[in-house]
Amino acid sequence: MIFQKETYFHITTEHLSYLIGIRANKYPETLYFGKRIPGPVDITPLMEKFGSGYGNTVSIGEEEKEMTLDNICLEFSNAGCGDYRIMPMELEFADRSCSTRFFYKEHHIYEGIYQNTELTGMPHARLHEEERTDTLELVLEDQNKGLLLTLVYTAFEKTDVITRRMVLKNELGEAVSIRRLMSMELDLPATDYEWNTFDGLWARERHRNKKELISGTYVNESTNGTSSNRHNPFVMITRKGCSETQGECIGINLIYSGNHYEAAEVSEYGKVRMVSGLHFHNMNWRLAPGESFYTPEAVVSFSDKGCNGLSDQLHQFVLQHIIPPAFAEKDRPVLVNNWEATYFNFNQAKLLGLAKEAGKLGIELFVLDDGWFGEREDDTSSLGDWTVNESKLGCTLRELSEKIKREGLSFGLWMEPEMVSENSKLYREHPEWAVMVPGREAYLGRNQLLLDYTNPAVREYIKNTLTNLLKSADISYVKWDMNRPLTDAYSVEQRLGNGEFYHRYVLGLYEVFEYLTNTFPDILFEGCSAGGNRFDLGMLYYMPQIWTSDDTDPHERMMIQEGTSYGYPLSTMGAHVSCAPNHQTLRNISLETRFQVACFGDLGYELDLTKLTMAEKKIMKNQIAFYKEHRHLFQYGDFSRSRMHNGNILWQVTAKDKSEAVILAYSMRGGANKSDDIIKAVNLKSDALYQISARTCAISIKEFGNLVNQISPVNIKEEGVLQSVVNKVYTLESEKEEYQMSGAMLQYAGMKPKQRFVGTGYNEMTRVMGDDSSRLYVIKEIKEESVEEQEDGPVSEDI
Repeated sequence: MIFQKETYFHITTEHLSYLIGIRANKYPETLYFGKRIPGPVDITPLMEKFGSGYGNTVSIGEEEKEMTLDNICLEFSNAGCGDYRIMPMELEFADRSCSTRFFYKEHHIYEGIYQNTELTGMPHARLHEEERTDTLELVLEDQNKGLLLTLVYTAFEKTDVITRRMVLKNELGEAVSIRRLMSMELDLPATDYEWNTFDGLWARERHRNKKELISGTYVNESTNGTSSNRHNPFVMITRKGCSETQGECIGINLIYSGNHYEAAEVSEYGKVRMVSGLHFHNMNWRLAPGESFYTPEAVVSFSDKGCNGLSDQLHQFVLQHIIPPAFAEKDRPVLVNNWEATYFNFNQAKLLGLAKEAGKLGIELFVLDDGWFGEREDDTSSLGDWTVNESKLGCTLRELSEKIKREGLSFGLWMEPEMVSENSKLYREHPEWAVMVPGREAYLGRNQLLLDYTNPAVREYIKNTLTNLLKSADISYVKWDMNRPLTDAYSVEQRLGNGEFYHRYVLGLYEVFEYLTNTFPDILFEGCSAGGNRFDLGMLYYMPQIWTSDDTDPHERMMIQEGTSYGYPLSTMGAHVSCAPNHQTLRNISLETRFQVACFGDLGYELDLTKLTMAEKKIMKNQIAFYKEHRHLFQYGDFSRSRMHNGNILWQVTAKDKSEAVILAYSMRGGANKSDDIIKAVNLKSDALYQISARTCAISIKEFGNLVNQISPVNIKEEGVLQSVVNKVYTLESEKEEYQMSGAMLQYAGMKPKQRFVGTGYNEMTRVMGDDSSRLYVIKEIKEESVEEQEDGPVSEDI
């Protein structure tokens, strides 16, 4: 809901209040952002007070003579007015001046989302029939009377999210250059916060990093043309002492897939200013008379229930307002991708062999990765030539898809339509379609160049080519890859340089996405960019899941998937089981732990199924059956992060009605004679009775090394023939554990599982857990008998 009274506006959701005042009939002042305050309110106590001023600051007050804009919490700050903090806007006028004087002119309040959303050419938060949504437009006018700036606020009541954007309209008689225009500015009056960013690089994306906010400016940015694996556009501001389960925190994200900029500045007066929006790297956008410039939509949310509370709000917002509605609650198929099984070296027989084994195991989707088109036998050729290599496949694409379908699997396809190889028919015919600067050496990434998506001819070629391709076979899934960032941002045909190229490239990409997803609404598109180089809300608007990382090592995935989970729901994360030793880290982790980590996302397999042992096939078949049984819970349950007292990691997914949950207990490092674990649940009904059961895991005898001879009647040589033969057909079963506990007991006291193996014996009371090992615990409500009946029942005479 959005209320307006006299000189202030009150934006509310179920648990959030945002108070904005209009000071001196000119300046939008941030009065409050945080936990909901029942209205109406008297805003006078919330306004900044000025008496004798602050030394040599610039005073701009008319009614308040000593007022300075450098020490007020503002919704928008003008340049050249004595506010020396981060500016949300930088313009250059025809006379080369840069100062602005945008003052309040009028406002509009209406139900629904921003009314000109379709004019932006960008993804945006969608309406949802079950959630009330209201929009406030604060219209500011420059003193020149020729520029209008609209600050747009949309409140999503149930998900506790407010979206922000700015719109600049030029009604001057001359062009204006935009050098910077953020989507939002948010000023906070206190500094006891920490700045949380999600950073990394290829194969180690989105690790959470936290810094204390002290005097200075803290920047989170990308300038490589994508949202980037280096610094994700999602950031958090947490109050000191905020934990996963309690404390205040603010989350900010951007519905955009290109260069972005987020910053927090702590002023010397003890205030915090945050901005988020398009990066101004080399930006010089010519805004002609009559034109408008729209910024991407920013997402802001607040929680006083810790980071888990914030994540829950953001997850629901993404599912209800970002993901394509047809896929918002749709279970994702279990897939197999042939990449790490074959790389480029495959033929029809190899592919059908993989599909046959996949069908037997219960896998539902077969994905043909790189190497099926043009003359593509390695990564040096054929990108751009999206014609099927029928001699390599031994048939048409439709025939291959039908053969795979006969094995009980649907068919999916990898492609990389933003790229072109120098060794390709397309490049030889249209070298001017590649992104490069004429006369300069073009630098390659993964032996390839980018196609110029700012060029309408390129976009039409991609639309037509992919339409024909996707109609040529029964294709239910597309993995859209982008394996290199932008360099030499220049359009040869459009003569478009850095100043506008980066943003126009993304707008062109969105045009293609919009066309393809509308033309093929039933195809499940998965975004990918060298793994997680473009994991953002803009991609999720068109593609409901994204390949989280090329690194499938469970140890690394614990940090990657956990970091990603702060801003994005589990159903958006592609998570695969690959072979061991892992292809990215050479780490050797059990098949069961590889699976149990991959459960917390969209499960897939990426290894050679034709080379599995009998034991591995049995394990994998059981895994897939277990995942299918709990699939909706894993993909759409409420996700929580926590830690055990000894530092081991706990993840939990919980059904909306709290009737069931699954907990992952992950041990990063084993140790000698360590303290016992305590498994504590969260988010359950305290007065309900639950059964908690450990999922039975298969344990390889190789995990014991030559210790196995302490219990084996026959001497087994480590890595010998007998050990190898036995390991292929036989595994040990993990400990059995099953208890009944109240929700209160599970949450407050926790469950103590069986003792870990410590080297002095092994029996049914022993848990075998070393480095990078895990257990899953399934929790189900017992509805036949209440906790009260148990507590009040007869007491045994033996007690």
